[in-house]
Amino acid sequence: MPMFHNVIKEGAFFVADAHVNEKRDGFYQFLLQIEQGILKPTQIFLMGDIFDLLVGGVKYTQKTNQKYIDLINKISNKIEIFYFDGNHDFNLKKLFPKVKNFSYNEQPVLFSMQGKKVLLLHGDKITSFTYTFYTTIIRSKVFLSFVSFVDSILNGFISKKIIDSQYDKKLCKHINNFENIILKRVDKFIKTDIEVIAEGHFHQGIQIKFKKKKKYINIPSFACNKSFIIVQSHLRFEKVQFALQKEL
Repeated sequence: MPMFHNVIKEGAFFVADAHVNEKRDGFYQFLLQIEQGILKPTQIFLMGDIFDLLVGGVKYTQKTNQKYIDLINKISNKIEIFYFDGNHDFNLKKLFPKVKNFSYNEQPVLFSMQGKKVLLLHGDKITSFTYTFYTTIIRSKVFLSFVSFVDSILNGFISKKIIDSQYDKKLCKHINNFENIILKRVDKFIKTDIEVIAEGHFHQGIQIKFKKKKKYINIPSFACNKSFIIVQSHLRFEKVQFALQKEL
C-alpha cells in the first residue's frame, strides 16, 4: 500500500498529458494565466506527459522547454505544485526544486481529501512486466548518462528524432471497452478503503463508478481539447475546458 502523502484542497487543478511541443502552446497560455492570477488554483497537480519529451540530464530537452520550466518554477513559489513523472517526462527533481515530484517508482501516491483516501498516479504503472522492464531501463542513471552524452555530441539528434516522431501521433483516440480494462486494473483496490483513483495517460477524460461507491477518474488530455479537472466539494472532480480569458 502506498504511503499517505498530503491533502488535496478544494479548488485544486489537475492537468495531464499536455504533450507540449513547438506546435502546442496552449499549456503555456494556461500557465501564464495562473501566474498572472487570472486563474486561481489552490494547488496544481501535473499528472505526467506534460511534455512530449523532457528528461532531466538530457540538455536538449531542457533547452527546448526552458520557458515552461522557468514559468512552473515561478508559479511554485506561491502555489503548491505536485508533478507525477510520466513516460515522456521524468528524472525531473533537479529541474523543479520547489515542486513535489514523484518518480515512477514512487507512484501511486496516497492523498486525502475531505477525510477520504485518493490514489494518484500518471497511469503507466500498473502494466505488463515487459513495459515495467523497459521503463526501468530508460530511467536508469547509466542509460540516461549515456544518452545525454551521445545526444550532446550529436547536437540533440536523438532528442530531435524522438520529438519529431510525436508531431503526427494521434493522441485523442477512443479506447474501446475502456471501462472493463480499467476495472481489471483497479481490481486490487476495490476491497481497500480507497475512495478515488485518478490518473492520466490514457487520454479518455471519463469518470467511472464501481463497487462500494468508489470512483475512477481518467484525467482528460490537455493536448486534445485543453480540458483539465477542478476539484469541487464533496469529492466532485469537475471537467472544464481552458479558454483564453481577459483579466476583469
